[in-house]
Amino acid sequence: MRKFQKTAIAAAVAQIAVAYSGAAWAQTTNTSAEEPVVPATQVVKVSGQRAALQSAQKLKQNSDEVVDSIVAEDIGKLPDRSVTEVLQRIAGVTMDRNMPGDPNRQAVEGSGVSVRGLTYVRSEVNGRDAFSAGGGRSLGFADVAPELMAGVDVYKNPSAEQIEGALAGLVNLRTAMPFDFKGLKGSLGVSQTYSELNKAKGPTGALLLSNRWNTPLGEFGALVDFAYAKNPTRTDAIGIDPYFPHVNSRNPAQYNRDATKWLPLGGGLRSQDFERVRRGDYAAFQWRPTRDVTAGLTYFKTDYQEDLSERVVASSEDKWYQQVAGADTVYDDKGAFQSGTIANPTYGGSPFNSSRRINQRTSGTRDLALNVQWRVTPDLTWTNDIQHVRSTTEGFDADVSTGFILPNQSMDLRGSIPKIGLGSAEFMADPKNYYWAYTQEALDRAKAEQKTWRSDVKFSFDDPVLRDIRFGVRMADREGENNKAQKFYNWSSITFPWMEGWQIPGVARLSDPRFAGGTELAQIDNFFGGKVSIPAMLYPTDALARDFPNGWTKLHGYHTILCQEQAAAQGWGTCDTWKPSTFDTPSARNLQTEKTRAAYTQLRFGFDDLKYPIDGNIGIRYVKTTNTTNGYIAYDPTNVSIPGDVPVEGVDTLVNIAKFETPRSTDTGYHNWLPSLNLRMKVSDQLQFRFAWAKAMSRPDFNQLQSLTTLSSPANQLTIKDPVTLADQRVVFSGNNLTGNSDGNPLLRPTTATNIDLTAEWYFAPGGSLTFSAFDKDIKNIVVNTTYGYTVKDVNGQDRTFAVTHPINGAHGFARGFEIAHQQYYDFVPDWLRGIGTQASWTYVSSERKLDKPVPAAFCAGSDQSNMNLSINGCDTDGRPFGNTPLQGLSRHTVNFAVMYEKNGLSARLAYNWRSRYLVAVNTWGSRGNNGLNTNPDAGARFLIPTPNNDQAYGLPLWQDDYGQLDGSIFYDFTDKFRIGLEAQNLNNAKTRQVMQQHAGMFTRQLFMSGPRYTIRAQYSF
Repeated sequence: MRKFQKTAIAAAVAQIAVAYSGAAWAQTTNTSAEEPVVPATQVVKVSGQRAALQSAQKLKQNSDEVVDSIVAEDIGKLPDRSVTEVLQRIAGVTMDRNMPGDPNRQAVEGSGVSVRGLTYVRSEVNGRDAFSAGGGRSLGFADVAPELMAGVDVYKNPSAEQIEGALAGLVNLRTAMPFDFKGLKGSLGVSQTYSELNKAKGPTGALLLSNRWNTPLGEFGALVDFAYAKNPTRTDAIGIDPYFPHVNSRNPAQYNRDATKWLPLGGGLRSQDFERVRRGDYAAFQWRPTRDVTAGLTYFKTDYQEDLSERVVASSEDKWYQQVAGADTVYDDKGAFQSGTIANPTYGGSPFNSSRRINQRTSGTRDLALNVQWRVTPDLTWTNDIQHVRSTTEGFDADVSTGFILPNQSMDLRGSIPKIGLGSAEFMADPKNYYWAYTQEALDRAKAEQKTWRSDVKFSFDDPVLRDIRFGVRMADREGENNKAQKFYNWSSITFPWMEGWQIPGVARLSDPRFAGGTELAQIDNFFGGKVSIPAMLYPTDALARDFPNGWTKLHGYHTILCQEQAAAQGWGTCDTWKPSTFDTPSARNLQTEKTRAAYTQLRFGFDDLKYPIDGNIGIRYVKTTNTTNGYIAYDPTNVSIPGDVPVEGVDTLVNIAKFETPRSTDTGYHNWLPSLNLRMKVSDQLQFRFAWAKAMSRPDFNQLQSLTTLSSPANQLTIKDPVTLADQRVVFSGNNLTGNSDGNPLLRPTTATNIDLTAEWYFAPGGSLTFSAFDKDIKNIVVNTTYGYTVKDVNGQDRTFAVTHPINGAHGFARGFEIAHQQYYDFVPDWLRGIGTQASWTYVSSERKLDKPVPAAFCAGSDQSNMNLSINGCDTDGRPFGNTPLQGLSRHTVNFAVMYEKNGLSARLAYNWRSRYLVAVNTWGSRGNNGLNTNPDAGARFLIPTPNNDQAYGLPLWQDDYGQLDGSIFYDFTDKFRIGLEAQNLNNAKTRQVMQQHAGMFTRQLFMSGPRYTIRAQYSF
C-alpha cells in the first residue's frame, strides 16, 4: 500500500515539475477570440430554470454517450431539497422511499435510486469513486448537501473510459471549480422548512465564495462552499400483520381449502419524529502555471446526524390459531377478514405492546483529490488523478416496550385508511393494565478507506476520420471494517404473561411501586392529519430508551426480582441476568480489502462526409479484482426445554456439539473484459440517432461479501395435539434442525450484463426536445440465497452437517423497455402566457428473473433456514409458495410531468412524479415468521396442526403500491442578484402504501403519511 501511494504521488508531482520546467510562464493576457457583436435587437436574455434546461439539453445532445443531466440554475439552486429528489426527475430514474434496510419505515427524502428499474447504480463525485461506509458501494444521495452541487449527470450505458461498476447506470455529482467563473463569485442562501404534520421548523444555510487571480507564478483560483441543513419530519403509519389461515376442519377428511377464513394477526400504529442534520464542506483550488498545465485540489466532506424517536402500538399476538373472530366479522368473497373484532380467549383478549423506539446514526465521508492535466503538445494531453476517500458510520437502534391486553382488537380495513380500535381512554391511561415487556438493541459501526491513482492520456489526430485515442490505467485499494454487536437484534424479554407460573409469579406491572417510573402518558396529536384518533396511552420515555445500558439494566432487574420470588417458592436455582450487546466478541468484527487494477483504451472517430454524418467511440476496459475477507464461523448450542407434564419420546436423538468460534480468511480474484461501442448519426442539426452497446459489471456489495456464518441447532420437536381440543398429548423429539446462516459469501462474483440502447433525439429549439430511447439489459449472475452443507464433529467425533443459507450467483434475467421525454417553452402562445413550458417523461420497464436451478416445490417446508422457497419465491402462511418473483425495486411505469413558468423575474414550477407498484422485498421483517400452518397433504402429523415450536416458515412478498407526489416552487427575482421564493413538497398529501401478497389477496401491510413540507428561501448572489 505504501509503495502504491508513493508511486501515485510521485507520478503526479513529476508531471507538474516536467510540465512547469519545460514551458514558459503564462502571461496575464486574455487569449480568447473576439466574439462577434450581436445587434441589440437580437439579444435575448435567458437565465434561471430556462437556462438550466438549455445547458442540460446541450450536455445530452453533444455527449458521446447516452446521458441525462440536471444543471443548477445558479450556485446552490438545484430544483429540489435533496439530491435523491433531484434524480427522480430524470427519465428512467426512480427513488426508493423506504429507510435503508428497513421497509417498515419511510424515508421522507428518499434513500436510494434505481436506473431503469435496477439498483446496480454506481456513484461518483466529479468523476471519482464515492461511497458511504456500512457495506455498500454507493454514496447515500440523500446524505449529500444539494447546495454543493452544480449539476447531476446520469450515464445510462457508460463507455470503456468510465470506471467500471455501473451496470444500471452511473450517477456523477458535479461541484463547481474556481476556473468555472470569470472572477469573483459569491452566493449566500438561507431557508426555513416547515413540516405540516409535526409543526416543526428546520433552518438551512449555504455560503459560496470563489475568486481567481493572475500572479507571476501563474493563475490561481480558490473556492469554498459550506452548507448546513436541519430537516425535521414526521411520519405516521398504520400497520396490519399477515393473515393466517383458519381452516374449516383439522380432520384431513373434512378439510376444504376454499372454506378457509383468513384473519390478520393484528394491527398497530406508529408515529415517528425524525431529524437529520446534514452538513457539507467543499473547497477547491486551481493553479495554471502555464497555458498547458492545470492543477486542481479538491476537498469534499459530507456528514450527517440522524435521530429518530418513535411511539409504537403493535399487536404482540404469538398464537394465531387461538384467535377467535367475533360475530360481527365481515369477510370478502375469498374468506379474508375485512372488519370486525378478534380476540384470544387464552390471554383473555388480545396482547399488545406500547413501545418507544429510538434510532441514532452518525455518518461522514471525506474525499481529498489532486488532479493535474498537462497538454504536452497540441495533440497530446496527459492527466493524473490521486484520490483518498474515508467514510465512517455508527448507529444505535433501540426499542423499550411495555405490554397490555385488550379485551379484543377491532379493525375495519375496508376504507382507504385502516381503522385500528383500542381500549377506552380510562383503560389506556390506567397503569395497572400495563407491564414491562421487552428490550431490544442493535449496535453497529463501520469504516472504509480507499486510495486511488488514475492516469489518462489523450492523443488527438489530424485525420478526416479519427478524432482521438484515449488510454489509461487505474489502481484502487479499499479497506473496510464492519462491526456488529449482534447479528440481528438483541431481543430480551423482561416479563410476559406466558412466563407466569414457571419463571415468574406475575408480570411487572407499572402500578406496582417497585416497577413504576420510566413511562409517560402521551397523546399523539394530529395523527394522520387528524383523521385517526388515538387515546392517550402509557409509553416508555425517550430518556429511558436512550439510557443504555444503565437504565435497561434496571428494567431487567425487575425480572430478576420476580424470578427470585418464583425460585424461592419452588426451590430451584438462580435466575439469569441480562447482558447488553457489546463489540467484544470476535465474530462482531468483519474485515475486507479489495484491490482493483484497470486499463482501458478508447478510440473516437467520425465520418463527416457521409450524407448523414456518423461519429462515435469504440473501446475496451480490462479490470482485475482481488479480495481478502476475514471473518468467523460460530456455533452456540440451542437450549432445549424438556417438558415434564406430558410423555416425551426421542430425547436420545438430540445432538451434543461443543460451542466454538473459528476465524477464517478467504482470498478471491477475478477479471473482466468490458467492451463498448457508441454510435451517433446526425440527420440534421436538430435530429440525431444513437446506438450503444456495452458489457457492464456490478460487484457485490461488501456486506454481501463478508465472511460471517452462525450455526444453530433447535430441536425437532413435534407436539402431538388432539385435533379437536388442541390439548397436548405427547412430545416427540427427532434430532435437531441443524441450520446456519451466512451474512455473505466471499466467493460471489459480479453481476454482469450486456446493455443495448437505441435512441432518437429531436432538438427542435433551445431548451426544446423530444427524445425516445429503447433499451435492453441481459443480466447474469444475479445474487440469490441458497443452502449448502457444512460439516462439524460432535463431542463423540460423529460428523454433523448443517444446512447453511448463503447468497450465491444463482439467477439470470433481463430488464428492457423504453423512455419518452419531451420538454419545451411555448414562445408561440399569447403574450400573457409567454414564459410557460412543460417537461414530461414516461419510462416503461419489463423485467424477469429466472433461477439457474429452479425450486419447483409445490409447498414450502421447514424452518426459515432450510426452506429453499422462502427468500426466492416467497411462502404464504399456509405453506404455499408464490412462484417466481420479479426483480426487486422495478416499477413497470414511471411518469414525470412538470409545468414551468419564467418571465419578468417570476419563476415557478409544479412537478408531479408517479411510479407504479414494485416489489420491495421477499421474506423481510414484519411479513415473515416461523409459525405458519402446513397445508401440504404429504406433511404427515404436521398436516393442518399448528406447531408452537415454530417449524413452518413463511415470508410474504412485500410490494410498494402506486405512488404519485406533487411538488412545487415559486421564486421572484427582485434584482439580478437577490431572489426570494417558496418551495413545497408533497402538496397533494400523498400517502405511501405497502401491500403484502397472499393467496387470499393483496393486503395492506403499512400505510405511511408524512404530510406536506414548505420552505421559504432567500438567496443573494454576486
